[in-house]
Amino acid sequence: MHALSYAEIMERARADTRELVTVERADGYAVLRLVDPDKLNVLSEGMTLQLRERLEELTADPDVRAVAITGTDPGFCTGGDLRLMRNAVERLADPADEEGSTGPWQFIRYQFGGIIRLIANSDTAVVAAVNGPAAGVGLALAFASDLIVASERAVLVPAFGRLGLLPEVGTSWFITRRLGYQRAFQYFVSGEHIPARRALDMGVINEVTEHEQLVGRARWWCESLVALPRHALAMAKPLLRQASSMSWEQALVMEEFAEPNCFTTRPFSAGVESMLEERR
Repeated sequence: MHALSYAEIMERARADTRELVTVERADGYAVLRLVDPDKLNVLSEGMTLQLRERLEELTADPDVRAVAITGTDPGFCTGGDLRLMRNAVERLADPADEEGSTGPWQFIRYQFGGIIRLIANSDTAVVAAVNGPAAGVGLALAFASDLIVASERAVLVPAFGRLGLLPEVGTSWFITRRLGYQRAFQYFVSGEHIPARRALDMGVINEVTEHEQLVGRARWWCESLVALPRHALAMAKPLLRQASSMSWEQALVMEEFAEPNCFTTRPFSAGVESMLEERR
Protein backbone atom coordinates (compact mmCIF):
# COMPACT_ATOMS: atom_id res chain seq x y z
CA MET A 1 0.00 0.00 0.00
CA HIS A 2 1.32 3.44 -0.96
CA ALA A 3 2.15 5.61 2.05
CA LEU A 4 0.63 9.05 1.62
CA SER A 5 2.39 12.41 1.78
CA TYR A 6 0.85 15.33 3.65
CA ALA A 7 -0.47 16.78 0.39
CA GLU A 8 -2.03 13.43 -0.52
CA ILE A 9 -3.60 13.09 2.93
CA MET A 10 -5.19 16.51 2.58
CA GLU A 11 -6.38 15.67 -0.94
CA ARG A 12 -8.05 12.56 0.44
CA ALA A 13 -9.56 14.61 3.27
CA ARG A 14 -11.13 17.02 0.78
CA ALA A 15 -12.46 14.06 -1.25
CA ASP A 16 -14.35 12.64 1.76
CA THR A 17 -17.93 13.72 1.05
CA ARG A 18 -19.45 12.34 4.25
CA GLU A 19 -20.88 14.91 6.66
CA LEU A 20 -18.63 14.22 9.63
CA VAL A 21 -19.18 17.54 11.44
CA THR A 22 -22.60 19.19 11.73
CA VAL A 23 -23.42 22.73 12.84
CA GLU A 24 -26.69 23.82 14.42
CA ARG A 25 -27.00 27.58 14.80
CA ALA A 26 -29.04 29.30 17.49
CA ASP A 27 -29.37 32.92 18.61
CA GLY A 28 -25.79 34.08 19.12
CA TYR A 29 -24.19 30.63 19.36
CA ALA A 30 -23.80 27.29 17.58
CA VAL A 31 -23.61 23.61 18.49
CA LEU A 32 -20.92 21.74 16.59
CA ARG A 33 -21.18 17.93 16.60
CA LEU A 34 -18.69 15.25 15.53
CA VAL A 35 -20.52 12.54 13.59
CA ASP A 36 -18.71 9.20 13.24
CA PRO A 37 -20.20 7.27 16.17
CA ASP A 38 -19.16 3.79 15.01
CA LYS A 39 -15.52 4.88 15.38
CA LEU A 40 -16.11 6.94 18.54
CA ASN A 41 -15.58 10.11 16.47
CA VAL A 42 -11.92 9.41 15.81
CA LEU A 43 -10.24 12.30 13.99
CA SER A 44 -9.83 10.89 10.50
CA GLU A 45 -8.35 13.20 7.88
CA GLY A 46 -11.87 14.04 6.64
CA MET A 47 -13.29 14.82 10.07
CA THR A 48 -10.21 16.83 11.05
CA LEU A 49 -10.46 19.03 7.96
CA GLN A 50 -14.22 19.54 8.38
CA LEU A 51 -13.80 20.39 12.07
CA ARG A 52 -11.12 22.99 11.32
CA GLU A 53 -13.14 24.52 8.49
CA ARG A 54 -16.37 24.70 10.52
CA LEU A 55 -14.51 26.29 13.42
CA GLU A 56 -12.89 28.80 11.08
CA GLU A 57 -16.32 29.78 9.77
CA LEU A 58 -17.90 30.06 13.23
CA THR A 59 -15.06 31.96 14.93
CA ALA A 60 -14.97 34.42 12.02
CA ASP A 61 -18.72 35.09 12.24
CA PRO A 62 -19.44 38.13 14.48
CA ASP A 63 -22.97 36.82 15.09
CA VAL A 64 -21.59 33.65 16.72
CA ARG A 65 -20.18 34.51 20.13
CA ALA A 66 -20.09 31.01 21.62
CA VAL A 67 -19.71 27.47 20.29
CA ALA A 68 -20.50 24.18 22.01
CA ILE A 69 -18.56 21.15 20.76
CA THR A 70 -19.85 17.64 21.42
CA GLY A 71 -19.75 14.16 19.92
CA THR A 72 -22.36 11.77 18.67
CA ASP A 73 -22.94 9.05 21.27
CA PRO A 74 -21.37 6.94 22.54
CA GLY A 75 -18.08 8.88 22.30
CA PHE A 76 -16.83 12.45 22.42
CA CYS A 77 -13.61 12.07 20.41
CA THR A 78 -11.04 9.31 20.79
CA GLY A 79 -8.15 11.16 19.20
CA GLY A 80 -6.13 10.75 16.04
CA ASP A 81 -6.79 8.04 13.48
CA LEU A 82 -4.40 5.10 14.00
CA ARG A 83 -4.40 4.53 10.23
CA LEU A 84 -2.81 7.95 9.76
CA MET A 85 -0.21 7.10 12.39
CA ARG A 86 0.59 3.82 10.64
CA ASN A 87 0.90 5.71 7.35
CA ALA A 88 3.45 8.03 8.99
CA VAL A 89 5.48 5.08 10.24
CA GLU A 90 5.46 3.50 6.77
CA ARG A 91 6.64 6.73 5.12
CA LEU A 92 9.45 7.17 7.62
CA ALA A 93 10.66 3.65 6.79
CA ASP A 94 10.55 4.30 3.03
CA PRO A 95 14.00 5.26 1.66
CA ALA A 96 12.28 7.17 -1.16
CA ASP A 97 10.40 9.40 1.29
CA GLU A 98 11.46 13.05 1.03
CA GLU A 99 9.32 14.59 3.81
CA GLY A 100 10.65 12.58 6.73
CA SER A 101 9.18 13.63 10.06
CA THR A 102 8.04 16.94 8.56
CA GLY A 103 5.11 15.10 6.97
CA PRO A 104 3.35 14.21 10.23
CA TRP A 105 4.59 17.52 11.66
CA GLN A 106 2.58 19.38 9.02
CA PHE A 107 -0.62 17.49 9.86
CA ILE A 108 -0.13 17.88 13.60
CA ARG A 109 0.68 21.61 13.33
CA TYR A 110 -1.67 22.79 10.58
CA GLN A 111 -4.65 20.52 11.27
CA PHE A 112 -4.67 19.41 14.93
CA GLY A 113 -2.76 22.48 16.07
CA GLY A 114 -4.85 24.67 13.79
CA ILE A 115 -8.03 23.50 15.53
CA ILE A 116 -6.61 24.05 19.01
CA ARG A 117 -5.30 27.51 18.12
CA LEU A 118 -8.70 28.51 16.73
CA ILE A 119 -10.31 27.58 20.03
CA ALA A 120 -7.67 29.25 22.19
CA ASN A 121 -6.91 32.36 20.15
CA SER A 122 -10.34 33.44 18.96
CA ASP A 123 -12.56 35.73 21.04
CA THR A 124 -15.40 33.21 20.61
CA ALA A 125 -16.16 31.29 23.81
CA VAL A 126 -15.99 27.50 23.39
CA VAL A 127 -17.80 25.00 25.61
CA ALA A 128 -16.76 21.34 25.38
CA ALA A 129 -19.73 19.04 26.08
CA VAL A 130 -17.95 15.75 26.71
CA ASN A 131 -20.54 13.02 26.23
CA GLY A 132 -18.33 9.90 26.38
CA PRO A 133 -14.73 8.73 26.07
CA ALA A 134 -12.20 11.46 25.21
CA ALA A 135 -8.64 10.47 24.33
CA GLY A 136 -5.52 11.90 22.70
CA VAL A 137 -6.32 14.90 20.54
CA GLY A 138 -9.93 14.55 21.72
CA LEU A 139 -8.69 15.39 25.21
CA ALA A 140 -6.69 18.31 23.82
CA LEU A 141 -9.87 19.54 22.12
CA ALA A 142 -11.70 19.57 25.46
CA PHE A 143 -8.78 20.98 27.45
CA ALA A 144 -8.34 23.86 25.00
CA SER A 145 -11.97 24.92 25.47
CA ASP A 146 -13.04 27.69 27.84
CA LEU A 147 -15.48 25.50 29.77
CA ILE A 148 -15.74 21.71 30.03
CA VAL A 149 -19.13 20.20 30.87
CA ALA A 150 -19.13 16.41 31.09
CA SER A 151 -21.80 13.77 31.01
CA GLU A 152 -21.77 11.21 33.81
CA ARG A 153 -20.75 8.77 31.04
CA ALA A 154 -17.65 10.77 30.09
CA VAL A 155 -14.23 9.18 30.58
CA LEU A 156 -10.85 10.86 30.12
CA VAL A 157 -8.36 8.44 28.56
CA PRO A 158 -4.72 9.61 28.71
CA ALA A 159 -3.44 6.82 26.47
CA PHE A 160 -0.32 8.63 25.22
CA GLY A 161 2.23 6.59 27.14
CA ARG A 162 0.84 3.19 26.16
CA LEU A 163 1.27 4.15 22.50
CA GLY A 164 4.77 5.49 23.09
CA LEU A 165 3.59 9.06 22.58
CA LEU A 166 3.81 12.22 24.66
CA PRO A 167 1.03 14.60 25.73
CA GLU A 168 0.16 16.52 22.58
CA VAL A 169 -1.42 19.64 21.12
CA GLY A 170 -1.29 21.71 24.31
CA THR A 171 -2.17 18.93 26.77
CA SER A 172 1.11 19.14 28.71
CA TRP A 173 0.60 22.91 29.23
CA PHE A 174 -2.97 22.45 30.45
CA ILE A 175 -2.46 19.48 32.71
CA THR A 176 0.64 20.76 34.52
CA ARG A 177 -1.13 24.04 35.30
CA ARG A 178 -4.17 22.23 36.64
CA LEU A 179 -2.44 19.43 38.53
CA GLY A 180 1.14 20.53 39.15
CA TYR A 181 4.15 18.61 37.87
CA GLN A 182 3.99 15.45 40.00
CA ARG A 183 0.27 14.81 39.59
CA ALA A 184 0.55 15.60 35.88
CA PHE A 185 3.39 13.09 35.63
CA GLN A 186 1.24 10.50 37.40
CA TYR A 187 -1.63 11.29 35.01
CA PHE A 188 0.66 10.61 32.05
CA VAL A 189 2.50 7.49 33.16
CA SER A 190 -0.49 5.70 34.71
CA GLY A 191 -2.69 5.92 31.62
CA GLU A 192 -5.58 5.39 34.01
CA HIS A 193 -9.08 6.01 32.68
CA ILE A 194 -10.59 8.87 34.64
CA PRO A 195 -14.40 8.94 35.00
CA ALA A 196 -16.20 12.27 34.97
CA ARG A 197 -16.79 12.57 38.73
CA ARG A 198 -13.14 11.98 39.50
CA ALA A 199 -12.09 14.42 36.77
CA LEU A 200 -14.30 17.01 38.47
CA ASP A 201 -12.64 16.33 41.83
CA MET A 202 -9.22 16.69 40.16
CA GLY A 203 -10.25 20.09 38.81
CA VAL A 204 -9.73 19.32 35.12
CA ILE A 205 -13.39 19.80 34.14
CA ASN A 206 -15.98 22.36 35.27
CA GLU A 207 -19.07 20.28 35.99
CA VAL A 208 -20.81 16.94 35.54
CA THR A 209 -24.43 16.52 34.51
CA GLU A 210 -26.81 13.70 33.68
CA HIS A 211 -26.17 12.37 30.21
CA GLU A 212 -29.56 13.34 28.79
CA GLN A 213 -29.11 16.92 30.02
CA LEU A 214 -25.58 17.45 28.67
CA VAL A 215 -26.32 19.29 25.44
CA GLY A 216 -29.05 21.31 27.15
CA ARG A 217 -26.55 22.34 29.82
CA ALA A 218 -23.99 23.30 27.16
CA ARG A 219 -26.68 25.39 25.48
CA TRP A 220 -27.45 27.05 28.82
CA TRP A 221 -23.79 28.02 29.17
CA CYS A 222 -23.71 29.38 25.62
CA GLU A 223 -26.86 31.41 26.24
CA SER A 224 -25.38 32.76 29.48
CA LEU A 225 -22.20 33.73 27.68
CA VAL A 226 -23.92 35.55 24.82
CA ALA A 227 -26.11 37.37 27.36
CA LEU A 228 -22.99 39.17 28.60
CA PRO A 229 -22.14 42.53 27.00
CA ARG A 230 -20.34 41.76 23.74
CA HIS A 231 -17.14 43.56 24.72
CA ALA A 232 -16.97 41.91 28.15
CA LEU A 233 -16.94 38.37 26.76
CA ALA A 234 -14.57 39.22 23.90
CA MET A 235 -12.09 41.00 26.20
CA ALA A 236 -12.25 38.63 29.18
CA LYS A 237 -11.25 35.51 27.26
CA PRO A 238 -7.83 36.72 26.00
CA LEU A 239 -7.13 38.51 29.30
CA LEU A 240 -7.73 35.40 31.41
CA ARG A 241 -5.91 33.08 29.02
CA GLN A 242 -2.81 35.29 29.00
CA ALA A 243 -2.90 35.85 32.75
CA SER A 244 -2.14 32.18 33.44
CA SER A 245 1.30 32.63 31.87
CA MET A 246 2.05 36.08 33.28
CA SER A 247 3.56 37.33 36.49
CA TRP A 248 1.23 39.05 38.96
CA GLU A 249 2.61 42.46 37.96
CA GLN A 250 2.16 41.78 34.24
CA ALA A 251 -1.44 40.68 34.75
CA LEU A 252 -2.15 43.73 36.90
CA VAL A 253 -0.79 46.10 34.25
CA MET A 254 -2.82 44.40 31.50
CA GLU A 255 -5.99 44.76 33.60
CA GLU A 256 -5.21 48.42 34.26
CA PHE A 257 -5.02 49.12 30.54
CA ALA A 258 -8.07 47.01 29.66
CA GLU A 259 -10.50 48.23 32.32
CA PRO A 260 -10.88 51.88 31.19
CA ASN A 261 -11.99 50.67 27.76
CA CYS A 262 -15.06 49.17 29.40
CA PHE A 263 -15.97 52.59 30.85
CA THR A 264 -16.54 53.89 27.33
CA THR A 265 -19.25 51.35 26.47
CA ARG A 266 -23.00 51.85 26.62
CA PRO A 267 -23.64 48.57 28.54
CA PHE A 268 -21.29 49.66 31.34
CA SER A 269 -22.86 53.12 31.55
CA ALA A 270 -26.36 51.64 31.64
CA GLY A 271 -25.31 49.11 34.27
CA VAL A 272 -23.86 51.79 36.54
CA GLU A 273 -26.99 53.93 36.25
CA SER A 274 -29.19 50.91 36.99
CA MET A 275 -27.23 50.03 40.14
CA LEU A 276 -27.26 53.64 41.35
CA GLU A 277 -31.02 53.79 40.79
CA GLU A 278 -31.48 50.61 42.82
CA ARG A 279 -29.52 52.14 45.72
CA ARG A 280 -31.61 55.29 45.59
